[in-house]
Amino acid sequence: MIYKIVKTTFLALILTSSTIFGQGKLSDKYNLMPWPQEIQSNGNRVKIDNDFTISINKKEGRVYDYATNIIRRITNRTGVFVDKGFPLVNEQKAIVRVSFDEVAELKLGVNESYELNVNNGFVTINAKTDIGALRGLETLVQLIDHNENFFFIDGVVVKDSPRYDWRGLMIDVSRHFHPIEVLKRNLDAMASMKMNVFHWHLSDDQGFRFKSDTYPKLHELGSDGLYYTKPQIRDIVSYANERGIRVVPEIDVPGHATAILAAYPELGSKDGYDYKIERFSGVFHPTLNPINPKVYTFLDNLFAEIIPLFPDVYFHIGGDENEGKHWDENHEIKKFKNKKGFKNNHDLQTYFNIKLQKILAKYDRKLMGWDEIMTDGMPKSAIIHSWRGVNEGFKDGTLVEAVKKGYQAVLSNDYYIDRVQSVDHHYLFDPAGGVQLTKEQENRVLGGEVTMWSELVTPLTVDSRIWPRTAAIAERFWSSKEVKDLKSMRKRLAVVSFQLEELGITHLSYRNQLLRNIAKSKNTESLEVLTAIFEPLKIYTRNEGGTEYKTFSPFTLFADACVVDANDAYNFNLLVDSYVSNPTTERSRELQSYFSKWKNGYSKFLELKNNPNLNELGNHYKNLSLISSLYLDILKGEGANKARTSDIEKLVEELKKPMVDTELVTVSGMEKLLKGLKNQGDIK
Repeated sequence: MIYKIVKTTFLALILTSSTIFGQGKLSDKYNLMPWPQEIQSNGNRVKIDNDFTISINKKEGRVYDYATNIIRRITNRTGVFVDKGFPLVNEQKAIVRVSFDEVAELKLGVNESYELNVNNGFVTINAKTDIGALRGLETLVQLIDHNENFFFIDGVVVKDSPRYDWRGLMIDVSRHFHPIEVLKRNLDAMASMKMNVFHWHLSDDQGFRFKSDTYPKLHELGSDGLYYTKPQIRDIVSYANERGIRVVPEIDVPGHATAILAAYPELGSKDGYDYKIERFSGVFHPTLNPINPKVYTFLDNLFAEIIPLFPDVYFHIGGDENEGKHWDENHEIKKFKNKKGFKNNHDLQTYFNIKLQKILAKYDRKLMGWDEIMTDGMPKSAIIHSWRGVNEGFKDGTLVEAVKKGYQAVLSNDYYIDRVQSVDHHYLFDPAGGVQLTKEQENRVLGGEVTMWSELVTPLTVDSRIWPRTAAIAERFWSSKEVKDLKSMRKRLAVVSFQLEELGITHLSYRNQLLRNIAKSKNTESLEVLTAIFEPLKIYTRNEGGTEYKTFSPFTLFADACVVDANDAYNFNLLVDSYVSNPTTERSRELQSYFSKWKNGYSKFLELKNNPNLNELGNHYKNLSLISSLYLDILKGEGANKARTSDIEKLVEELKKPMVDTELVTVSGMEKLLKGLKNQGDIK
């Protein structure tokens, strides 16, 4: 990556003081995400007032409508009354002048580069394609700043393009259905973060979400009445296209097929099995019968109906987690395997997948599937969607294995945001990993895809699990590999998180609704205190085995109101580290403010009228208040004896225990603080 240095004394000082992934201190000044490939500050700025206008060199493609929406977003953010609310065409005196060469076909490898220059009094955005112009407009919005008197666009020169061509988000609408408005607001958020693939997981054991005219039982018996019509699907595809986002559908077969078989049991591998929509989470045995010709007729007809709705060349067939139990129990399938010389069920699934690949080729589509499809005999035209890594027994992960074998591949391993892991974890994981690859192999890494599996989310909570962490992952897909400073990322992400609300994302506002429901009161301040230090249990321990929650279980609980990277917990733990290494009076006071907050929070909690949802919260909150009182005494210099130290240690052990599917993430800081106080002699 090349960052140009502006030849003025002041800016040279800024840029040459670089310590953060090459862009110097510009990341302190600008809250751009994803961070551009090249950026320099030029000292200019453009004021936003009622004369603000955007002009486009031609009224073709996606840019005009997109720019109209950009104007609305800018006026909403700034409160400025703009005289001309719609873009102009070829107006040389416009404040923002957008130029692009061609209207692009939305496909893998499309040119998304752009250049943005803030001059004295105007801004230019130049791109090869209209999609590149969209990406430049999003950067423009992120450059808006203000002083005490007016809003302005800060002065930079940007030359930008994505590192990877595939920058996706998968939303599972099968485990829990997500209405059109949920998908649209997430498409808006994706576009703002320059993401370009929406992977629509339309079928699984818990639901089939496409209204089929050819096979109506699929939605009549396999969807609980929750599905998308063809006009709705066309609407989403069009909406995404207008934002430069491709839509890749997934019909998951041959496993994860319970909802399909609930409608058409004759396609199953086990005769007489009572196929019903699955209500739990996990991996189940119902599987399409790969030796039944009717299965391929069914899939051929179904694909023929679905494919015209999705212009993208790729079609995802799933293919994951087929354990083959029902295949092993079917004598005819066993005979077929022996006749064909198949050694195992992987060979049989390859036979099935190749059949599907030929069906899709008939409709000019290419097959994509989860990494289980990567078996001997699978054509290299297939895209391998890698979800299994080193932890699943693969030396370098399935993506590396795939590109070394000659496949193009997309990584989702370590971008599973439903595992509710910290943004730091996802951000530092690179699609190409740390394995040495040849240039040819690197080129086969198409990019990455965030996966939002929906076992534990509903339309009310899904945004809080996707955002804002996905914004940071989007930077990993777009920006240079060297852009990986966690402090810079978190600083910029905090600003981006608020900006996502402008697009209708509910990741912040939803919490108040849940807390009012839990408290049975509008007085939720004491519960807000808790959500800032508790996080949901991680990596599927909340629903271990997939049997604690069912499809219609409540997802309005305290765990649903908590999010990853609880803000107060993160800051408290950092503060403890600082205090232990350098115990200043100021840091002691900051620690005291946290303990006072938790102690006072419990007092306010006791003012709530008790209800069953608050009982277990009350027990933990009481312990939190008690330990806070003890730490306050010590930090205020009121002394501590062995009995108090023992009390703290006992309370820490109690607070380590999960509370209604959440964990207190300040416990590690409390333990470290206790050890530090002992070492400093504050505790005798």
